[in-house]
Amino acid sequence: MRSTRSTRLLSCGCPSSIELTVGGLIKARAELINTGEDPYTVNDCVIAFPIPQHAQEILDFAGHWGKERVPQRRPLGVGVHLREGRKGRTGPDAATLLHVGVPGFSFSEGEIWAVHTGWSGNHTHYAERLFTGAQVIGGGELLLPGEVILQPGQTYTTPWIYGSHGHGLDGVARRFHRFLRARESHPSTTRPVTLNVWEAVYFDQDLDRLADLAEQAAAIGVERYVLDDGWFGARRDDRAGLGDWTVSPEIWPHGLHPLVDKVTGLGMEFGLWFEPEMINLNSAIARKHPEWIMSTGDRLPVESRHQQVINLGIPECYAYIRDAIFDILAEYKISYIKWDHNRDLIDAGTSPDGRPGVHEQTLAFYRLVDEIKAAHPGLEIETCSSGGARVDLGVLERTDRIWVSDCIDPLERQHMNRWTAQLLPPELLGSHIASGRSHTTGRVHDLSFRAATAIFGHLGIEWDLTKATAEDLTELREWVSFYKANRTLLLGGDLVRVDFPDPTTLTYGVVAPDRSSAIYTVASIGRSEVTLPGRLRFPGWIRTGATASGRSWSEARHQA
Repeated sequence: MRSTRSTRLLSCGCPSSIELTVGGLIKARAELINTGEDPYTVNDCVIAFPIPQHAQEILDFAGHWGKERVPQRRPLGVGVHLREGRKGRTGPDAATLLHVGVPGFSFSEGEIWAVHTGWSGNHTHYAERLFTGAQVIGGGELLLPGEVILQPGQTYTTPWIYGSHGHGLDGVARRFHRFLRARESHPSTTRPVTLNVWEAVYFDQDLDRLADLAEQAAAIGVERYVLDDGWFGARRDDRAGLGDWTVSPEIWPHGLHPLVDKVTGLGMEFGLWFEPEMINLNSAIARKHPEWIMSTGDRLPVESRHQQVINLGIPECYAYIRDAIFDILAEYKISYIKWDHNRDLIDAGTSPDGRPGVHEQTLAFYRLVDEIKAAHPGLEIETCSSGGARVDLGVLERTDRIWVSDCIDPLERQHMNRWTAQLLPPELLGSHIASGRSHTTGRVHDLSFRAATAIFGHLGIEWDLTKATAEDLTELREWVSFYKANRTLLLGGDLVRVDFPDPTTLTYGVVAPDRSSAIYTVASIGRSEVTLPGRLRFPGWIRTGATASGRSWSEARHQA
């Protein structure tokens, strides 16, 4: 561990906790204790693991909104490869996992070491090679100046830093997957098929229309129905209402009860969207408590999506948000929360002195989720942050699903699901069947491609089913049935990604832990310069000639 001092040395050294987890991960964190008599400012505190000299090639991730987790490679030379996240959240461009391996490593070949920082605020990942040839990889929380000042006797604890090793990227990923699946809180493989109404109605919420959607969803086998943004306060668009967490009497004169009763009466769970860490200036709470807006002084941070950050590090603000959410959960039968977070934290301070607040905001977010989950056992929470901008093992300690990206164009999701699975197993990846024309890219895709992409994750639908044709609904029902019949394998098998020389073809699948069954897919994502071969190798499965459902490979490939 490395620490930058600002006063006298305090008690600091090697990681105070190192564990070897189920699945073979190593995880470590450290405590920094001020044993002196003066305040101590913590400026930098990272944990590093040694790696051998023959690990000389780096792979980590970049990306942006709508195209998260884009892999990038480069050689590891003398010096430091440093990835800093300074957005106040994990970020769509986060390194996510920093791998260093033998040059040319692939999904199945080559020895690789990897590290992940399990923290949802500002953070670092880094790799370093010294002129002596010694090498390390590591990470930690990135603290803003003056953000953590330890008084005598106080302690700072780093986030968990996770290390993995494997032969091939699949070997590295499998250790993370098995660690997560061994948790007592990990969701089961019988994850409910979900309908989210956002791309069907956006802010145009109407009981009759939403009830019609519920009937269509139940008829094709949907098991969970999620009402998205627009149900509260003055929230008729994204310019107003954030922070006013009471049901809008204008849109819902009888509250949400008629819709909740409709959904649950059809045998589905009801889910609801919140964005508790954000605030619109055009809201009752902003007018009442402008000092709760996160800022560094007399000026407001630059707006993003017409919103600011509400400062959960202020105890009164935290209590207001917590109590508002608890009131909604007490009144309605809610089984699921989609928890959104749609902007970066900039000028992230507390008025009036502007003291930095990302560290406290992150801890307050964790505490808030923990309180909600403790009070409502069985409630599931999805973490969404402008799509996939909060994907880390810190948030996954307390949530049950991540939204991979706001882009559900299946061509883009082929890549994003593939690489998000380097950290998280398929059952944690929100993976929805989109409408025929993608709302984010404008591309048009057949239902078979949209569905075959989505079933390798926690399946959902984000489509105005009232506009689907009878043929579409029949096919969609068949896909939902296929998913339900096979989700134990789809969401519990070992992920296998096949190395294929042609980048226009992606081949991958899931294999039962006992190798008795498997489901694979072959996705054509572009036009190749050559004719694809008639034979493909499906590694990891010891039986031949049948899928988990007993169909031949040709039948299964035709359907999937």
